[in-house]
Amino acid sequence: MKEISAGGVVYRRTEAGELQIQLIQDRYGKVSLPKGKMEPGETVEQTALREIAEETGLTGVIVKPIDQIKYQYHDEAKGTVDKEVHYYLVEAVGGSLQAQVEEIRGVDWFEPMDAWRRQKQSGYDNNNRILSGALHLLGLKTD
Repeated sequence: MKEISAGGVVYRRTEAGELQIQLIQDRYGKVSLPKGKMEPGETVEQTALREIAEETGLTGVIVKPIDQIKYQYHDEAKGTVDKEVHYYLVEAVGGSLQAQVEEIRGVDWFEPMDAWRRQKQSGYDNNNRILSGALHLLGLKTD
């Protein structure tokens, strides 16, 4: 069985022009990115924007695709699931930061290199290239 999810690396510029990256803390306490399962009739892009809005309270616009992550996991009812997650670089354009407490523990903005450090320290390894890819699209280098 195949399951498709989508999400994004959300960024904004402050009134002072400083770039900030959004990170969430998932229900397991790990640093992560907002994402979720595609619903019937949705495109992957619509899924990404809906999930970001649901989990973080923010509306965004897709700037560019970043990359995909593919992996397998076992589900008691479905058996082996082939998971595909599409990630986009998303600019925050509206809404107000509000964590969806049923899904995640928290959400906040970080200076780009602080976001990168947090991802490397307590994020999921397969998100390293997603955040790194987003930072590169924004003109920043990672180690």
